[in-house]
Amino acid sequence: QVQLVESGGGSVQAGGSLRLSCAASGFTVSSNCMGWFRQAPGKEREGVARLDSDDNTSLAGSVKGRFTISTDNAKNTLYLEMNSLKPEDSGTYFCAASYAGTWYCRYGTRPNYWGQGTQVTVSS
Repeated sequence: QVQLVESGGGSVQAGGSLRLSCAASGFTVSSNCMGWFRQAPGKEREGVARLDSDDNTSLAGSVKGRFTISTDNAKNTLYLEMNSLKPEDSGTYFCAASYAGTWYCRYGTRPNYWGQGTQVTVSS
């Protein structure tokens, strides 16, 4: 059974930093595709960052230069380092995982698995 457990969310002031973690079980992060989505109240869920099995990364334009996605393969954990946070970065952040070669890996939507989400609040 695949489980994705996020942690690291919280409340920060604009300009601050947070690091989100997603611990995976039943799924190998190093050989598949992993990523992060976020959803603000009243808005659609949007892809933020994606990492494939070849270590290719894809970042949404709004977070380029501020967010970094990475993995610790020994810990089977995905991270999202978020710097220079803005109020518009607020929302629930979801970890996503898909097997290599699936739709999500190529197009960034419809992952196979979701985490439960962690809340990020950035105040101005």
